[in-house]
Amino acid sequence: MRVARIKLIPAMDVNPPGPSGATPRRTQGERTAATRRALLDAGRELFAAHGFARAGQEEIVERAGVTRGALSHHFGTKLGLFRSVLESVHRELAEQIAAAAMEGRDPMAMLRLGCLRFLDAAATDPAVRQIVLLDGPAVLGWQTWREIDAVYGLGLVTEALDHVMEAGLAERRPVQPLAHLLLAALNEAAMLVANAPDPAATRALVGDAVERMLANL
Repeated sequence: MRVARIKLIPAMDVNPPGPSGATPRRTQGERTAATRRALLDAGRELFAAHGFARAGQEEIVERAGVTRGALSHHFGTKLGLFRSVLESVHRELAEQIAAAAMEGRDPMAMLRLGCLRFLDAAATDPAVRQIVLLDGPAVLGWQTWREIDAVYGLGLVTEALDHVMEAGLAERRPVQPLAHLLLAALNEAAMLVANAPDPAATRALVGDAVERMLANL
């Protein structure tokens, strides 16, 4: 993944001249957003490739093309940047899961496809594997990690289960307890995949177990 670098470059590359030949200046808001985006992109790349502990602050700001002061201003510390990156990856993952689920022919198939997409990400996406599943709980602490996971994952699981029950594809019961249990099981399954020496092979085995579990809801 290429990372944006915020550096001085020829004006025609950043702000094309207007009809009069004058080069429009970027607003303060645009410069601020660009700096923040560069730090998030650099952090994501380095945290995914090397892990939190081995991704140095100096390397991050150099990769982003900004100063240490910019990192401090926008995120406070490397830990603050990591949390923001993790939330960004979580949000993208939730969007991917929702998109995969929409391919299902009925609510149960949608639930199944969403769960399997999560496992696929654990096996193949370095950012999900390293940032969300391996470093997230250790760096942020289990409670904080669970709170973030609930924001992006619990709603998806709860809604999916509710649709399954409404369609008569599973026995009607209180949704919230079941949603918490299913999300916990999926997180453990994804962590098993992420920690495996052979993620692809483990993904196949874990995927089969998840499908059997869903079939018996």
